[in-house]
Formats: sequence, structure tokens, C-alpha cells
Amino acid sequence: MKIGLFFGSFNPVHTGHLIIAHHLATRTDLDKVWMVVSPHNPLKPKKTLAGDFDRLHLVRLGIGENPKIEASNVEFSLPKPSYTIDTLAVLKEKYPQHEFCLIVGGDNLATFHLWKNYEQILAQHDIYVYNRPGYDLGELATHPHVRICEAPLLDISATYIRQCIKDGHSIRYLVPDPVWEYLANSTLYRD
Repeated sequence: MKIGLFFGSFNPVHTGHLIIAHHLATRTDLDKVWMVVSPHNPLKPKKTLAGDFDRLHLVRLGIGENPKIEASNVEFSLPKPSYTIDTLAVLKEKYPQHEFCLIVGGDNLATFHLWKNYEQILAQHDIYVYNRPGYDLGELATHPHVRICEAPLLDISATYIRQCIKDGHSIRYLVPDPVWEYLANSTLYRD
């Protein structure tokens, strides 16, 4: 099976994330998309980050019964910070029957050369890039393992959603209904 790995903090998961995952799972040669919930990114403030298992639960709620998309917690047990090359090695060992690809935004492709062992990733894995307006894709856009995909994008950010929750504003339609219902009855992101 060919599986696209869509990494993110998903803090919280929102409709934009799920549109990208579903689009790539149904409009490319990928058999499935795994939404990989990443632990704390050292470049982001931890105080705004919900717990790993809370975010994983929200991703599962957002996905619902979609057979083409799954939530993954593979990075929860890896040393921090987790590097994509290490996650790929663990997945290849655990699931040798699958072919793993990466799903990244165009903003990430422009800085992909800064990733640990990026040459090895490019040599061994396809990279599916959803283009984001206003970002130069950089030199790697023409690499034979890079596939540029046009996907419908929404201008929604998890930061905006967290601020809405904190300010007491509705986030209905910004997140899938089960996520909205869960967060409406939860203290997550309230302080």
C-alpha cells in the first residue's frame, strides 16, 4: 500500500487539514493518508499545545469513518525532537509491506534542504507538495521524487481557532462537527 504521511501538531485539527488529507487520498495514487500527530515542536511555544493524546483524539474525531485517512501516534514514542528521517525508518521497519511518502506544504518544500538527511529522504521517498499561495517552491520543485499537487486550501489556522476558543467565539464550521462538539464541552484551549 502507498501511504502519504501528513505530519502536523494538529493543535487542533481543522477543516483545512482534513480537506488536504482527503484530496490527496482520493485524487492521487496514494492508497491512504496517515495524519501523524507530532509531539512538541521546539520552535513553537509549548504553552499553547494541547496534550499529545488530546490532539490525537481530536484528529480521530475529525476523520470519523473515512477509510482513506487514519490518525497515527508513531512519533509519541520516539526521542524528542523527532526527525522525519527517523520516523520513516521506524515505519519502514514496522510496516515493510508499505511504501511511505511525505505530504508537505509548499512552504516546507522551500526549506526542505534544512531537514536532517533530506537527500536520503528525497532519494527513497516521494514528496507530495500541496502548493500554498505566496510561497516559492524553491529548487526542489523539479526533483523527480517531488509531485506538486493542486489542492483546495482554506485560509484557516489552528492559532486562529485557539484564539476564538479563548475569546469565547464559535469555531463551528472551522473544525469538523465532532471536533466542534467535543471542544464545546471541554476545557481544552480555554486558558
